[in-house]
Amino acid sequence: MTPLRSLLFVPGDRPERFAKAAASGADAIILDLEDSVLPEGKEAARRAVVDYLNVRPPLPCFVRINPLESGAIEADVAALASVRPDALMLPKAEGAPSIDALAALFGADMPPVLPIATETPGAVFELGSYRQCADRLAGLSWGAEDLPAAIGATTARETDGRYTPPYELVRSLALFAAHAAGVPAIDTVFPALADEDGLAAHVARARRDGFTGMLAIHPAQVPVINAGFTPDDEEIAKARRIIDAFDASPGVGALALDGRMIDRPHLIQARHVLALAGALSTD
Repeated sequence: MTPLRSLLFVPGDRPERFAKAAASGADAIILDLEDSVLPEGKEAARRAVVDYLNVRPPLPCFVRINPLESGAIEADVAALASVRPDALMLPKAEGAPSIDALAALFGADMPPVLPIATETPGAVFELGSYRQCADRLAGLSWGAEDLPAAIGATTARETDGRYTPPYELVRSLALFAAHAAGVPAIDTVFPALADEDGLAAHVARARRDGFTGMLAIHPAQVPVINAGFTPDDEEIAKARRIIDAFDASPGVGALALDGRMIDRPHLIQARHVLALAGALSTD
């Protein structure tokens, strides 16, 4: 699977939107059986998702199933067993025990799982356990909507759109949990659909901090997200200069380049940039 910069949600009960979502340029789509589908529409959504997966769409397809304690997940699992999506998104996950519980339902042929790992208070204290099940994960994401509701907070954001300190902490813990498990760190959605500049700033911050991709809720967000998570020419050139400088001075731990000192962490980051650019160029 190529790097996942953008993962676009599409409601599972809106099959007329599936093809448009797949043509949006997103690296993957997430067919949603959870929040965007009312209880009375879930069975029709399952049928629509299964029908779509049966035609083998041209890009990775994730399915967001219902939470473990919802009473709806058993029907989700039964419906998906015959088509096996590329990955499952598990909402309200609470660490490795939740992945184990899902595996017990799905069986040995369970697809990789992308947990939304911070939607309950207890989930925050299980983030480190994802290292125990890293081989069964497609990545790790977080959310800033369900958690404040669960604890009675009025909002997760400041008036300027930044997260308040508790949710900045949760975001950081989810980021480090993903990297500790060695899986893609997927940032949460940006809800302001009309604010393209705000989205671009959010994406730039996410990549700066170490996220590798982001969830999208509208096709118009996809190009901005993809651009933000793709190294540009200047970044690639800088990475090559760093690598060339160390290649020219083997055995040196630190050296001067462009008027500043660089050391081995800069070399590691430069290699990462070129590896990402190379992976995307074959897309």
